Amino acid sequence: MLDRIVIINSTPIIALASIECLHLLKELYNVVYIPKAVKDEVSAKQDSKAQTALARAGEWIQVRYIENVESKKFFRVQLHDGEVEVMILGKELGADLLVIDDYIAREYAKYLDFKVTGTLGVILKAKEKGIIEKVRPLMDALIDNGIYIGKKVYEDVLKIAEE
Repeated sequence: MLDRIVIINSTPIIALASIECLHLLKELYNVVYIPKAVKDEVSAKQDSKAQTALARAGEWIQVRYIENVESKKFFRVQLHDGEVEVMILGKELGADLLVIDDYIAREYAKYLDFKVTGTLGVILKAKEKGIIEKVRPLMDALIDNGIYIGKKVYEDVLKIAEE
């Protein structure tokens, strides 16, 4: 099944931009959506790779405002604004896929019946589609750029990728 409506949270944008791989989202999904809160989170750190990549992305990353602002209050206890808006926008647009890295946010999204992946899932999908040859160098680059990947997750991803 083709994922037509894909909504991205800030952490995957920051992670992929840190290794100059934000383009994987475009190559996999053509157009992706981010809520305004995610744009604000990514833009908050001046001169970051993510901010620069987002500014240069053009129309394939589309910023959307959520309509049901009132519903944010139900999630704010454990989640950041960006994560909350990703899920609200997901409901409003009928998202096929949410890209979220935070464990608690992913659990909420699954509870709300969303299909969920994260940064490493995007990288695995890129290998599966032949966009990249290997996942290991990208995971190593993420780690070198301060993105935490646990040893078991690292090994599991390599196993899935057959590397």
